[in-house]
Formats: sequence, structure tokens, C-alpha cells
Amino acid sequence: MKTRSSLDDLHPEARKGFELFNQGDYYQAHEPLELAWMETSSPERDLYQGILQLGLAYYQITRGNYRGAIKMFQRGHKNLIPLGKSLGGVDIMQLRADVQRVEDQIRELGSKRIKELTRTKFNPLPLIDQGNKL
Repeated sequence: MKTRSSLDDLHPEARKGFELFNQGDYYQAHEPLELAWMETSSPERDLYQGILQLGLAYYQITRGNYRGAIKMFQRGHKNLIPLGKSLGGVDIMQLRADVQRVEDQIRELGSKRIKELTRTKFNPLPLIDQGNKL
């Protein structure tokens, strides 16, 4: 498959997943992102899987599941690290920085205080292709 470099080129299911992620519906974003991941070749495959995993980390935080959040953050980072600065209309560098900030905060809070971190700390996906709407 070809490399998808902008929002216009996203897999249709990835677009749905990105929309759900940006609405804060991290659990529901899982299914369309997984479909896009299964039907796409790398590097977009890694992008979709990484965002799926980061969304699940956020979801685990809302449930108070410290270990689950840390596990998903680690998996998500692993998928995003090799992707460079941007891909598929997503600013990968900014996404990694946003997610690292949240991960650092929950590590500081620890498992007993994880629920103190509110959803307001979760940023939407940083999109480069601002002229296009999801």
C-alpha cells in the first residue's frame, strides 16, 4: 500500500478512530483504529496501532488502572518512536510530547492517586493538516 501523508489520505476507519479519540471516546476509538491497523501496511499501521494504544492508556487512567495505563503507554511509544516527525497528518513529535507529559504525571501520582489526573490533561491528536477536518 502507498504511504498516507495527509489527513485526506487516511484509511476511512482511521478517520473515524481519530474523531472518536479527539472527542475523548478512547474506548470506542479502539475498534475503527484496529480495523485500519489490520488493513494497512507500515508505517501507517504503526501510527494507527500507536494511537489506539495511547487511547487505551487514557481510558485506563479514567478507570484508575495504573498498571494498564503504563503498559499501554509503553506499547504506544514503541510504535510511534520510529515514525519521525509527522505521518498521516499527525504531528508525531507533538503527540509523543503530549502523551509523555501525561505519563510523567501519572507516574508521579502513582497507582493510589491516579484518579486525581483529570481528562482535561488529555490533548486531542495534534493534526498538521489543519485545513482538513476529520
